[in-house]
Amino acid sequence: MKKIANSISFSAFKKKFIKFWQSDNSKISLVRDVVIALSAVLIVLILLWSYTGQWFAAPMVAIESGSMEHPNSPFGRFGTIDAGDMVLVQKVYSKNDLVPHGGNFGGAQASNGDQTYGDYGDVIIYYPDGDMEDKAVIHRVMFWVDVYEKNGEKTYTINDLGIYNQTTLYKPEYGIKTYHEDPISPNWSHSGFLTKGDNNDIIDQAGGISYNPVKLEWISGKARLEIPWLGTINLFFEDLFSGRNTVGNVHEDSLICLVILIVILISIPIILDIKDYIKDKKNQEIH
Repeated sequence: MKKIANSISFSAFKKKFIKFWQSDNSKISLVRDVVIALSAVLIVLILLWSYTGQWFAAPMVAIESGSMEHPNSPFGRFGTIDAGDMVLVQKVYSKNDLVPHGGNFGGAQASNGDQTYGDYGDVIIYYPDGDMEDKAVIHRVMFWVDVYEKNGEKTYTINDLGIYNQTTLYKPEYGIKTYHEDPISPNWSHSGFLTKGDNNDIIDQAGGISYNPVKLEWISGKARLEIPWLGTINLFFEDLFSGRNTVGNVHEDSLICLVILIVILISIPIILDIKDYIKDKKNQEIH
């Protein structure tokens, strides 16, 4: 009897669902459209959260500045991180999840691997000096530095550059220098990642962006997918309420591509409506 009752209940639900789905009532159609839209958004969010591991947090960030840009980028700036782009942020669980520009963690070697966004090494999103109230920075992981202290003197080791127990550091080709092209004498308090924007001359830890090497817990994630141009919309609304002008950092070709994309997206439903209108008119003429 229980199986029969369940069968009847399911059959009744199925009939109601089909009636709801096929109804021409304007109010029901509106509710149906809202349910479909919300369901689509939820599915997209679940897919993004599953991929990035950023559950119930923002899985994407909009790029505000040009610190990761590359010179002579093609029209539309595909393949590099530019102002106005959106980037998926994948959660980082351990040091082995990151491959620096010249690093070798977890058996992965950046110089022998694939380039990400125009150069070797992973690109991370982190909070400078762990300040969660500060703006997050999106820069490339360059090297891991070990910081040692003995008898009040600090020394620094970067294995990938063959630097061991030095009190000063100088590798200008990697941005490890001062603005005046001199060696740096850091006073870093702990080991961590050295980072740099591809469009910047010196590492963040020598340029005042982050005074110390980046700890793992400061990292919100690593960049895993560039979605060009769409971040400009986010920047526009942020500027509207903050009074800033981050949209001014977006290049003209990116703005042109965004406008073309918006025109195409708006045109599709209009074209479909026109097509249906012409089809209905022809049917009326036939009858």
